Amino acid sequence: MHYAELKTAWAELTRPGAPLEVTQVDVNGQSLRAFKNAPPNVRALWLSTAAFGPRDYLVYGEERISYAQAHEQVASIAAWMWDQGVRPGDRIAIAMRNYPEWMLIYWACACIGVAAVGMNAWWTSAEMAFGLHDAKPSIVFADAERIARLAENPSMLGEATLVAVRTDDAPDGAVPWAEVVAQGGAMPDVVVDPDADICIFYTSGTTGSPKGAQLTHRSNINNLMNMMFSGQVQALATQRATGVTVDPAAAVPIPVTLITTPLFHVTANNCAAYAITAGGGKMVLMYRWDAGEALKLVEREKISAVSGVPVMARELVTHPDFAKYDTSSLLSVGGGGAQLQPDLVAKIDTTVSTARPNTGYGMTETSGIITSVGGDFFVDKPASCGPAMPTFEVRVVDDEGQALPAGQPGELWVRGASVIKGYINRPEATASSITDGWLHTGDVAYVDEDGFIFLVDRKKDMVLRGGENIYCAEVEAALHQNPAVAECSVFGVPDDRLGEEVGAAIHLRAGERGDAHALREACARLIAKHKAPRYIWLMDEPLPRNANGKFLKRELRDTLKLEDAV
Repeated sequence: MHYAELKTAWAELTRPGAPLEVTQVDVNGQSLRAFKNAPPNVRALWLSTAAFGPRDYLVYGEERISYAQAHEQVASIAAWMWDQGVRPGDRIAIAMRNYPEWMLIYWACACIGVAAVGMNAWWTSAEMAFGLHDAKPSIVFADAERIARLAENPSMLGEATLVAVRTDDAPDGAVPWAEVVAQGGAMPDVVVDPDADICIFYTSGTTGSPKGAQLTHRSNINNLMNMMFSGQVQALATQRATGVTVDPAAAVPIPVTLITTPLFHVTANNCAAYAITAGGGKMVLMYRWDAGEALKLVEREKISAVSGVPVMARELVTHPDFAKYDTSSLLSVGGGGAQLQPDLVAKIDTTVSTARPNTGYGMTETSGIITSVGGDFFVDKPASCGPAMPTFEVRVVDDEGQALPAGQPGELWVRGASVIKGYINRPEATASSITDGWLHTGDVAYVDEDGFIFLVDRKKDMVLRGGENIYCAEVEAALHQNPAVAECSVFGVPDDRLGEEVGAAIHLRAGERGDAHALREACARLIAKHKAPRYIWLMDEPLPRNANGKFLKRELRDTLKLEDAV
């Protein structure tokens, strides 16, 4: 493969004076890599897209919103929030499905220096209460399903104003969405600090409680530019190696992306939505993922990119009706949230004649991607997640934090302008996760001679189910609230469709009868349903432990038989 050309193209695109020049910037006392020519904040990015006026921007079912209409509504939402007394540094919460309103509220927050708190739409009422207490938003925008969960415990709103979106059955005192967008008026003139929080996205906590990651304007903008760089550097390297060049005068097709994952995650928001918006493209939203419906949308809307978690790409290209639809508009199929299996890389490359496979590895804590790879580079190294993007320094370290030589696996640490500021209200978690600007990813990896990163294991006690991080301690904490449970150990069980499913070995208290269904249902009332264990082993004896008293999870996972689960 063309790795020499990749290194040459890399140096050319990031050199001094180049549009994607990388420099060092001071961020809260840390000298970090960043793009020199990055927009100062996300407000500047959004305002620049007014130039795309009549183009379709957001598509949901039969609804279409142009860039001009979106700008009018975003300005109205921002003006309404400003009139409510919301100011830079405040927080508002978005609790809804992937409706067009999600993105409109988000850009309005960005334009006035307010942090949007992405409430996980799968959260139970108790989890919502935790998030609202932790983030303390002054306004909560919620759809009918989330309003129903709020109604289970109305006190969780505190002093926050509730705005009811897409419902005619709002509780007394809620502000109807129509009133917000009818506000009208110009966008408030606000100076936005590049290191101000732009959003709070929650990631499951290793100790059982979610952590609110503080993503900033600077971190999100640098993530966007890393994605732009990835496409450009691989295209330039391939052109140099093959001699096939692209006519700069040729018309560039307007990108169209199918948004398949929740907007309260960086995969859909920071990676897909930012990229499509910056390029003046069209975002097509789905009520829920369905591969058959996705194929219909690809044909109808001329989708050029489908990006989600690996299971979505697999279900799309293996759907029995795939050949019945016109998929010739597709140029890219892949995604992140988990490693694409090598066989899936090949399947995408051979099944979709016009599209190439791609992937990115990243985290909420890096505001999006750490690595990115696609096309021939991905096909050549399908087990890799690609090279780290230009704004990242990379270390592979041992358990003492000492750097390891190339090719030797250890925990991956990264540092750069895309790393989050920290976790709200969690100084201890911030200090343990970020050392002198270096983020401890919790993933075991090695770097090959071409600078490509290979993930080999997970250091964190976590299950990665369909791109969702599920921390074992959170599930264990929920199971332990059942008085019948004496002890339990939660771990990942390999799954062909989702990558991993949640498994639990449970030893009940003396005299208690085993009822896996009741245990599962009780757990699902406390935490989001997808976190409840799919597989449960009811153990007659106490769970095996090591000399330090810790459960032997790996031993349990390796010895328990799937057919014995209930």
